[in-house]
Amino acid sequence: MQNPLLPILGQNPASDLTVADSDARVVKRLPRWLKREVPKGNANHFTSMLMDELGLETVCENAKCPNRMECYSQKTATFMILGNICTRPCGFCAVKRGRPSAVAADEPARLAEAALRMGLKHVVITSVTRDDMPDGGAQHYVDCIHAVREKCDATIEVLTPDFVHNKPALDLVIEARPDVFNHNTETVPRLYRRVRGPKSDYQWTLGLLRRIKELNPSIKTKSGLMLGLGETHEEVLDVLADLRSVDCDFLTLGQYLQPAEDRYLPVVRYLPPAEFSLLGQVGKQLGFVKVASGPFVRSSYHARDMAETAI
Repeated sequence: MQNPLLPILGQNPASDLTVADSDARVVKRLPRWLKREVPKGNANHFTSMLMDELGLETVCENAKCPNRMECYSQKTATFMILGNICTRPCGFCAVKRGRPSAVAADEPARLAEAALRMGLKHVVITSVTRDDMPDGGAQHYVDCIHAVREKCDATIEVLTPDFVHNKPALDLVIEARPDVFNHNTETVPRLYRRVRGPKSDYQWTLGLLRRIKELNPSIKTKSGLMLGLGETHEEVLDVLADLRSVDCDFLTLGQYLQPAEDRYLPVVRYLPPAEFSLLGQVGKQLGFVKVASGPFVRSSYHARDMAETAI
């Protein structure tokens, strides 16, 4: 049965938006809407130097986020804990992969100090995936949440990995009561293993979001997708419906950008801003409390704006 929302978007994207050949190699330059000016001012240097001074990592730097300069210039960043080496070989992510080093016990205190000095009112914490740790780093998340709460008057958002089907680890983070709990769906079920790797599980992702609401309905849940990896409109709409079925509150939709031509998945299509706008409208029709949909939208892009009116 056809999804009733599909006619809003249409089924045949314009052929000139396709940017990959039969060998899945990018053959066209970025479209005009993906070119942006570098923000002016010194705030960018303040944020960058503070991260260096306190020995902190950000996903902005490690994942080569296209919004890094904008966010840094506004004295905000998404902190990345548990080191800068990931144990998962995801095909889309620029974060280094390999054997991680030991976790720094003083990282929560340094993170809280940075949040205080930056004057953050909404602190976003994410991490690499640590399959090498029995709890996947869950206790370290808890320690970071507590450290920020002790030092700052700020709401807290976590963007976690899946904790490898480890419910006790997941429950540990839920019990720390972050204001927003984000776990990205990333893509549609058909592409899940190719994009997220062999350990990924679409149903576990949905179950993770469902469990947060079961244990603490007051926590706002959030998830997001990267578009342009070869998914169809109908598949995207099905995922949005699945997310609403587990009471997901916030939705982010953004354009996948290949970090480099080697090793990473190619872009299959660049979606124009108008298409993102339509998808955003669909998300609101489905009942998401907040939706951010656009080419440059990322999981924590303008996270405070999304959270502050709903918490």
